Amino acid sequence: MRWLTFTASGKTSWGLVEGDQVIAVEGDPFGEWRRTSRTHPLSKVKIELPLIPRTFYCVGLNYLKHLKEAADKAGTVPAVPERPEIGYRAQNALIAHDEDVVIPSFATEKIHYEGELAVVIGKKVKHLTEQNAMDCVFGYTIGNDVSERSWQKADRSLWRSKNADTFKPMGPWIETEADLARMETIVRVNGRETNRFHTNDMIFGVVPFLVELTKYFTLWPGDVIWMGTDGASPDIKHGDVVEIEITGVGTLRNRFVREGQSISSRRPIGSSRGR
Repeated sequence: MRWLTFTASGKTSWGLVEGDQVIAVEGDPFGEWRRTSRTHPLSKVKIELPLIPRTFYCVGLNYLKHLKEAADKAGTVPAVPERPEIGYRAQNALIAHDEDVVIPSFATEKIHYEGELAVVIGKKVKHLTEQNAMDCVFGYTIGNDVSERSWQKADRSLWRSKNADTFKPMGPWIETEADLARMETIVRVNGRETNRFHTNDMIFGVVPFLVELTKYFTLWPGDVIWMGTDGASPDIKHGDVVEIEITGVGTLRNRFVREGQSISSRRPIGSSRGR
């Protein structure tokens, strides 16, 4: 099933994507719900954020190639982590599919993307084991972890480099039937492929992170865990459109615009709706 939050005719609600149609739902996927008779063409609705997580977890340096590239840039020897480690991102940074990432006018040119699988939690859990960890996974969506690298290098934390307003696109929906073993992540900038990797080729996969997290924290329905990325990003410029496709899930698309610059120079964002 593909669950999305959408707006049509001035009303925002949950819905199910079936083919090129959206079926409006009363209730929500984490509780009681029922289909309604209201349907809309997918191409005619405004796709909203699939959800606002209670807690927004993230994983860093979880792919070997990305780990090596980060070490090379820092002039250090790659150090493969010995256990899963987790961080956080801020809700204020979240935006939906087809919404613009706004680059602050005073930011440098070092604006990068990271295409990431986002795991959506479906029920309250703690002290998970390898055997039952996946029972709490409701489904998957897609994240774009945008960074301003000069701020990241200058600061002791990631407070602005990764959490500025609009720096965390997520969507377009939640896919409940996707197969981790078959997923491939494909990134395109202005229609040209810039990165491709097997989504599940992580140093630590979904299960180890769920087990480690729930030693300390309770996970709640609607929490999300972004699982990191592989490869490197080019410097993104005003008007660039970044698409992150994860096979079996969909495609998240967002345009990057620099604050204060004319919108007339934007590249067209296209008309496809999440794919």
